[in-house]
Order: sequence, then structure tokens, then C-alpha cells
Amino acid sequence: MSFSLVTTSWFRLTFPLLLLLMIALGVNNVTSLIEANSGVSTNLPYVLFASVILLSHVFKQSRCGMIATVMLVAYWVVQHRLQSPLSTGTTLLELSLLGILLPICCFIVYCFNDNSLRSRGYLIFVVTLSLMGLWSKLILTHFAEGGFSAVNDSYLQAVTEISLLPFLLVLYLSSLTLVAAIRVLKANLILDAIIYSAMLTASATFIFFDVAYISSTLFSVSGILLLVYLMSASYELAFNDRLTNIPGRLALESDLKHLGRKFTIAMLDIDHFKSFNDTYGHDTGDDVLKLVASKLTETGGKASVYRYGGEEFTVLFKGKYVDDALEYLEELRESIASYEMVVRNNASRPKDDKAGSKQRGKNKATKTVSLTVSIGACDSSEDRKVENIIKAADEALYKAKKGGRNRVVAA
Repeated sequence: MSFSLVTTSWFRLTFPLLLLLMIALGVNNVTSLIEANSGVSTNLPYVLFASVILLSHVFKQSRCGMIATVMLVAYWVVQHRLQSPLSTGTTLLELSLLGILLPICCFIVYCFNDNSLRSRGYLIFVVTLSLMGLWSKLILTHFAEGGFSAVNDSYLQAVTEISLLPFLLVLYLSSLTLVAAIRVLKANLILDAIIYSAMLTASATFIFFDVAYISSTLFSVSGILLLVYLMSASYELAFNDRLTNIPGRLALESDLKHLGRKFTIAMLDIDHFKSFNDTYGHDTGDDVLKLVASKLTETGGKASVYRYGGEEFTVLFKGKYVDDALEYLEELRESIASYEMVVRNNASRPKDDKAGSKQRGKNKATKTVSLTVSIGACDSSEDRKVENIIKAADEALYKAKKGGRNRVVAA
């Protein structure tokens, strides 16, 4: 499977849903399997979440570790506090409090940056969880002393055909899970996928809490998904170019194995990049690479873009020959050529933000430069060997350079 496919927003959105659907369709078989291995299945979520926490520390992915910590605590509460009928004691209230607080804990994670678990951020997060636990205990104590007598029963009414939870809480969990899903579709960050999968599995557990072994089943699924996403985050760091934040050469080599019969490969090179780098410095050179990468992501025709190395980039069109791809490559070339880039004077830039805010806006005269790129393209109509097509695209790029630059040449 192509790396670019498994990191798409639609895959990250639908994969957990498909897992839940498969469990729902085979719920009797799942129940029988868990009954036959009750000791292992009950403890499996603990092992999975503990593994995620440990690996999060090793890979410095503390936000994934935070989510795993939340899920581990939630599962412990379910196993040690909620194994009695919901109609007895404070079981329903405790489940409701857990359903209210878990999404909040998940969204709080956005306030932190990734680091090791020894960081101050993770400590603050654990303290926050502890304060929420203390607040929950105060709520339960107040309830035991006869509090909440004035609360209208309509707020706690459940639609038993849907769930034994209060219907308002079902709406709350469903709405916040939908918000997490929308974030996956819009931003498609690995953290979005982590939070969405955790909230989806936890919400399904709470809403269908009366189903036998639902907590150990879905929390195990959540632990497995967290492990997958944690590995994916490390994998993504290797496949993405850190400077330009677009896929790098490893991702290109992976995707070249899944092209089909009809495709076009275009090689793009920034004109006079070396002299530009020598004139304005490496920091400005990095800004140029980021700008070109940003423009590349706007390429039409469902193109996939990659940093090939240095100042060279690759544009890949699946299902298109050169004749179909040329218009998109011309639009890309014109978009870059017509853009005036502001050159920053790094030597005169203030060292702190306060001085920078005072200076900002005073220097009206800013220097701008124009960039151009040369592009060579080749398709699979004559030869379907990827190596030969890339070589032909490189030769076409060379012709574009020799022909005056700032142009697209098809092999």
C-alpha cells in the first residue's frame, strides 16, 4: 500500500470506523473469543497503553503519550469502578463524568508541544488529570450527601433504544467526536487522527456500555490504533522533508511502486539557485525552497509533489499523460514567476520580539526578487519503466535550462 494513501485524511477517518463496523458485524464471535481468553483480553488494554506511553517517551511524542495516559486511566476506572449495573449506586453518574471529562482531556492535548515524558508539559498534563479526578470525587461526595436534588430529571433522561446514557451526554459525545473527525479532514495532522480514534472508541464504549466486554474490546482497538499512529508519526518524520514540509525522496520512491499504466513525471529545478543562495545567504535560500514547495502544493490535476533533493522537486500525475499535465505545469511555472518574494535582511533583524515589534513597519522600502523554475516532463506512453521516464524527464529539464530557463519542456 502506498505511503501517501495511508496518510490521507479519508483513510485516517474511515479506518477506525471500518474496524468498529467489523466488530459490530461479528460481535458474537468477538464475545466468544474474549470469554475464552478473559484474563488476557481484560489486561490487553493496559499493556497496549503502557507500551504507547513508553514509546512516546523514546520517540519524543509526548502528546500521543498524553492520550494514552487518558485512555489508560479511563479504562482503569471502567474496570474498577463501573462493573456493576448502571442503575445501582453512583455507577451511572461516574460513567457520565468519565464521558464528559475524557473529550476535554483529549482536546487539552492541543495546548502542548511534543517532547519526552520528562518535559514540563507532560507533568502539567498529569497534574490537570489529577485535578479533574479530585473534582469528580467532590461531585460524587456531594451526590452521596443528597446533592443535585434540584436537577430536573429531563436532563438525565435516556433514550433506551439508543443508549442507557443520558441522551444529552450521547449528543455531547457524538458532537465532539464529529468535531475531531472534521479536524482530521481539514488539517490531517497525525495528532488529529490520534485524538479522533481515541474519542471514537471511547464514545462508542460509553454509549453502548451495556454490550458485554465492550470496554476491553474497544479500548484494545484504541491501544492498537495509538501504536499504529505512533509508528506512523515516526515513519512520517522520515518520509517528509523537514525544511519544506512536503514528502521527500523516500516517499517518492514508495509511491513510484504504485503508479499503474498511465502517469506523468515532471522534474522541476529552481533557476540560478546557487547564485541566489550565494548573494542573499542560506536563510533566504531556505525561504526560496519553502516558497516553491508551497506553490507546488497548489498544483492542479491531483498532482503529488516531492522534494527530490537540493533545489530539485518532482511532480507526479497519476492517470495522466503529458498532454493532460502540461496545462497544470504551465500554471505552476507562471504562479512562481509572477510571485514577488520579499528578501529579509537577516543581519539587521532584531534579536528579540519586543525590538522587532517596534521596528516593524518603519522600513517601508523592502527588496523583492522574482523566481523562475524550469520543468521537464515525460509520461509512460512510450516506456513504462520508471527509471527511464525519470531519466527522460531530467533530459527534458536540461533542455529547458539550455533553452533559456523559465519554461516547461516535454520529452
